[in-house]
Amino acid sequence: MKADLQFDFLVDKKNNTLTVKREFAADRQLVWDCYTKSELLNQWFAPKPFTTKTKSMEFKEGGHWIYCMVAPDGTEHWGRTDYITIEPIEGYTSLDGFCDETGTLNPDLPRANWVVNFKDKSGHTVVETVVTYKSLKDLQTVIDMGMEDGLASTLERLDELLIKLVK
Repeated sequence: MKADLQFDFLVDKKNNTLTVKREFAADRQLVWDCYTKSELLNQWFAPKPFTTKTKSMEFKEGGHWIYCMVAPDGTEHWGRTDYITIEPIEGYTSLDGFCDETGTLNPDLPRANWVVNFKDKSGHTVVETVVTYKSLKDLQTVIDMGMEDGLASTLERLDELLIKLVK
């Protein structure tokens, strides 16, 4: 990440939320596309050295994204995002959770509500994501799993992809 790009990771234990604000050196349409198209998500949506593969994706209200983060040794970590509302290039809301390869949610791991908004900032785009968990225990679980470092690494991969796409 370029040092002059905003990255805030705020934990609110009173309200069981994470708020992530991240600035990208690209226009809003391109950043939106990177968040909403599987062929682009597959190129950045995992912390290094993991890779991502999409099993299925329907980016529409009531649709879902079932994907896998693959470790270098081949270990698979499956996730499911269910899209609730979508306002093109402005934002979307979703439910996100861990699942198996069929998309069946893992009830032993936290599920969260995501509110993702895209805003212009001097030729750049700021993505603000508010992730709300059902309990402080669920929030603490993802913090302990390395959410901050993992997300920072993942968003740096998006920076790298955007550089390639803007050229």
